[in-house]
Amino acid sequence: MSSLVMQRSVHNARFHVKSKRTPISCNLHTMEFDDRPEPAKRLERARKARGFATAKEAAVFFSWNYDTYAQHENGTRGLSRAAETYAKAFRVSAAWLLTGEGRGPGAENDAPAGLRRIKVAAHIQAGYWAETWEWEEDAQYPVYIPDDPEYRPYRLYGAETRGPSMNKRYPEKTVLVFTDIQETQEQPIAGKRYIVERRRASGEAEHTVKLLHVDEEGKYWLLPESDDPRFQAAISIDDGIDDGDTVVIVGRVCYAVSKE
Repeated sequence: MSSLVMQRSVHNARFHVKSKRTPISCNLHTMEFDDRPEPAKRLERARKARGFATAKEAAVFFSWNYDTYAQHENGTRGLSRAAETYAKAFRVSAAWLLTGEGRGPGAENDAPAGLRRIKVAAHIQAGYWAETWEWEEDAQYPVYIPDDPEYRPYRLYGAETRGPSMNKRYPEKTVLVFTDIQETQEQPIAGKRYIVERRRASGEAEHTVKLLHVDEEGKYWLLPESDDPRFQAAISIDDGIDDGDTVVIVGRVCYAVSKE
């Protein structure tokens, strides 16, 4: 039988920490000189690129201690130990925060106000088995979804549907935007749709989308939504399947983008 895997206290500041910036007077005007360490400047830049206007707004959202975060951003405290945490939250690399090299706030973060840019980099197609579902970089393209606060802490992924295996719900070439369930650590929710990977012992896998259903006995099922008889078999989460494949829930679908 196959296996199936299913993969914030808020600290308020006691006082306001001022930015480590020293006004320098000259005869003509007063200019502001930012003498913070470069990692602190990059941290502020990454925070603003993620849509947080103030340090406190970001700290509250991510349940960080505000005093500590403010010290990291104003440069009075080194951020090397916290770099991975901040990098994940602000969608940059820790190396970029610390050294300026690597993935910084770039194209993936650029989006009109109120929207979030998602890279479509894979396909979902029942019956298509391959070692990878990811596309070459030149085939990838962006879509935009609402910048929903619920999903700001998490990375989101985009994949395009192919074939009739989910046509009752999603027309072909619909883009499904989904989470990584290992990152969110969210318990599966009945009535929601999930990206599902079914992998053979040989390493080949297919990726589909299924509706999570709970029956009258409390058992969980992954249901296809297709009018094609080839793609109508349900998968029991409790009992698994009998062909030796491994079935994994990859992530929950949170948006669908399609053309008229």
